[in-house]
Amino acid sequence: MSSDCIFCSIVDGDVPGRIVREGAGVTAFLDVNPLAPGHVLAVPNDHMERLQDVPDEEAEDLYRVIHDLVPAIEEAVDADATNVAFNNGPAAGQEVPHLHCHIVPRFAEDSGGPIHAAFGDRPDLDDEELDGIADRIREH
Repeated sequence: MSSDCIFCSIVDGDVPGRIVREGAGVTAFLDVNPLAPGHVLAVPNDHMERLQDVPDEEAEDLYRVIHDLVPAIEEAVDADATNVAFNNGPAAGQEVPHLHCHIVPRFAEDSGGPIHAAFGDRPDLDDEELDGIADRIREH
């Protein structure tokens, strides 16, 4: 746990949160600045900043909780769909340095867009560049 982390404080019960799920090393609670009714954050109970910091077994627990929460949230707020996303690092928009998954209910007429709308200009990559990127990813 990190003493100066708001999410650690919520997990510890030092700061109130509208907890919707606890256990399996994961706590989920309503976002205090929701993008939609029912916007939930699922966080590992242990302080970790990024996805690559999560040990395999804990990653499985986190995914299982997310998997269970999506239909529960959709049903609870009568949503048509959900966006499920991690902002993995400050350059990706992560504001709290404790890994958290956003589960955001979506509604047919909500005027939101797809995840692609979060990005500006898209790169124009040719086949050679795409092949090179794929090769480097496979190497790592």
